[in-house]
Amino acid sequence: MLWLLGAAFGLYGPPGGAPVGFHVPLVGAVILIFGFLFLLRLGTRMGRMAQPLDDLAAAVARVEGGDYSVRVDERRRSPRPIRSLLRGFNTMANRLESDERQRRSLLADVSHELRTPLSVVQGNLEAIVDGVHPADEAHLTTILDETHVLGRLIDDLRTLALSESGTLALHRETTDFDVLVTDVVEGFRTAAEDAGVELKTSVPSDLPLLEVDPVRMREVLENLLSNALRYTPRGGRIRVEAGAEGEQGVVRVSVTDTGSGIPEDVLPHVFDRFVKSAESRGSGLGLAIARNLVLAHGGDIGAKSPPGEGTTIWFELPTGSPGS
Repeated sequence: MLWLLGAAFGLYGPPGGAPVGFHVPLVGAVILIFGFLFLLRLGTRMGRMAQPLDDLAAAVARVEGGDYSVRVDERRRSPRPIRSLLRGFNTMANRLESDERQRRSLLADVSHELRTPLSVVQGNLEAIVDGVHPADEAHLTTILDETHVLGRLIDDLRTLALSESGTLALHRETTDFDVLVTDVVEGFRTAAEDAGVELKTSVPSDLPLLEVDPVRMREVLENLLSNALRYTPRGGRIRVEAGAEGEQGVVRVSVTDTGSGIPEDVLPHVFDRFVKSAESRGSGLGLAIARNLVLAHGGDIGAKSPPGEGTTIWFELPTGSPGS
């Protein structure tokens, strides 16, 4: 090949011969050969790009039609930008499929939770209209109680939706957190006594002041205490502890009960919405709301439930001001 190039441009002749002049036909042949090789390589490269792009276009059309299970093959021999594009599409399709699955699950769960109180209200009203039940205080109170259940469920769903979308407005103010915790616990004192449950606290009076939304943090504590009281049997105990952990720069609060605990298969998902054990009587939204509210404050939350030792739900809030 080098000899051909040299001969074409008059650098030297055949081996052992004298230099030759400029050979136009030979130059044309060499150009044609290199042009052919270039076009062949370009065609191969374009082929590697065209097939993945055709697959991607077909997959996009399927997603547009509502099929979120479609994926494209990330071919190893495709150029790197094409592989990145295909990988990005597959990631997007995974998220769309997951969101669609969660949407359907949410609709099913909401329908299930709404059905019970609505059935009670409808059944009692029909019985009153048909003359089976009198429109007395007992039956009307039952209806009113179920409307309260519906109202709480709707409020919980709204709070959950706002917190998950990141649009929940927090009205932060400097809060004496030990006073807030003590007030919430005292609000459950009578209910605990009626249930035969001992309610203990260990909350120091020198907790750091926190920049939090006191209404939302009361909601977190009320959810944790309501759960603990619901699952603690008569004669059991609930202990609420709080303390400052200076090295981590957080205030930690824990609510521990002596109930039956959380099943091992449920524990990893206990903060997911509508997740609850088979014997649960709640909506399955309380812990999901608590988690989102704590995270919105820049904190952390967790649960532990050793077999036979009840359940502890804890959360931590940063002691510094937001953004510090």
